[in-house]
Amino acid sequence: MKKINIGLIGFGTIGAGVVKTLRSKRAYLRDKSGIDINIVRICDKDLKSKRSVSVDKRLLTGSIGKVIYDPGVDIVVELIGGIEPAKYIVMESLRHGKSVVTANKALLSDSGPEIFTLAGELGLSVGFEASVGGGIPIIRAMKEGFVANRFDLVYGIINGTSNFILSKMAEKKISFDEALAIAKSKGYAERDPYLDISGSDSAHKLSVLANLGFGVAAKGSGIFTEGIADIDRDDIEYASEMGYAIKLLAIAKRSGDEVELRVHPTLIAKTHLLANVNGIYNAIFVKGDLVGENLFYGQGAGALPTSSAIISDIVTIAKNTSVFCCGSQKALDKCVLSVQGASRIKKMEDICTRHYIKFIALDKPGVLAKISGILAKYHISIASVTQKERCAGGDVPIVMMTHDSSEKDMSMALNEIRALKVIGKKLVRIRVEN
Repeated sequence: MKKINIGLIGFGTIGAGVVKTLRSKRAYLRDKSGIDINIVRICDKDLKSKRSVSVDKRLLTGSIGKVIYDPGVDIVVELIGGIEPAKYIVMESLRHGKSVVTANKALLSDSGPEIFTLAGELGLSVGFEASVGGGIPIIRAMKEGFVANRFDLVYGIINGTSNFILSKMAEKKISFDEALAIAKSKGYAERDPYLDISGSDSAHKLSVLANLGFGVAAKGSGIFTEGIADIDRDDIEYASEMGYAIKLLAIAKRSGDEVELRVHPTLIAKTHLLANVNGIYNAIFVKGDLVGENLFYGQGAGALPTSSAIISDIVTIAKNTSVFCCGSQKALDKCVLSVQGASRIKKMEDICTRHYIKFIALDKPGVLAKISGILAKYHISIASVTQKERCAGGDVPIVMMTHDSSEKDMSMALNEIRALKVIGKKLVRIRVEN
């Protein structure tokens, strides 16, 4: 029986869930894996707030040094989030001979190559299954289960808060603000939901997936990102009438020797599996050259699903068969960074998609002709046009679906259309995926 001592840094909702799970399932895990997981240190800056689990006060400390430098700790579990001091914790833990498990997608997006390089040089492991998709085992699947595959496409719904909001807007025919208020009341949205609704959280996670699937090192801050705050109930209704649902998608797609990386609201056909993923659930669609199309579905957040992923990493590292790290730089490149060999990230302006466009226009003759003329000037072909009922002020919503066009052409056309005196200030543009 192998005994592994754990030092936990971050005793919030997720940390408490890990402690609770390890305590209730310690015997079960010992029998199933042959690993006895023992928590010896728990660190948090707030030691007074009540948690969902009670612990021996002798395990608690407010000093990260008492975890990092404790010779009795084998694995450090970092659950505080953010870049600093999380990066310091991870790097110092590795330098002092401790493998690390983290759920910190922002840190991996920002400093993943540096962290994995150090781990490889020291022959230690970094487990990060919980960084994307909560309890969905997408990291291990891409690194191990699909190791023989060349990935063509990895995309999906990887932020439960945004998915819950869009689902509620569609289900109850309510506004974004009303749906956000419901999400907050249920604890699905933070007091400050910016990272979720802006798409930033999804971009951090896409950075990790892109590295695994395509060998692309892109920080989340460098990925094209649009959030969902400008989507209104009319857009969801109009899209539904045309047979589409609106989802916030994170997309990594091979395009020749380049890779498209983008996060934005997207129209997808109601017949697509992702269109039927609702509420706080996540779903990640993966296409490999051998396995074809696969869909991973499950709870993408929460204490228990995330605990499942964290404990999986702990057991894997304890068995010394981690797929996340190897003992030399040469092996590291094969293990942590994908060997798919994509050379560069495709510029957003060169990406071609179909578009949903909504204009609010004055109800005057010739307006539609002006809009169509500008689109034609930039080689944008219109697939369909629908004029909706007048708004309260007499303006008319015009909804268009286009054929494929480049981002550059579409952006220039829309800028010119916005300048028309007959067009209202708010103009909605949503990309379409097949």
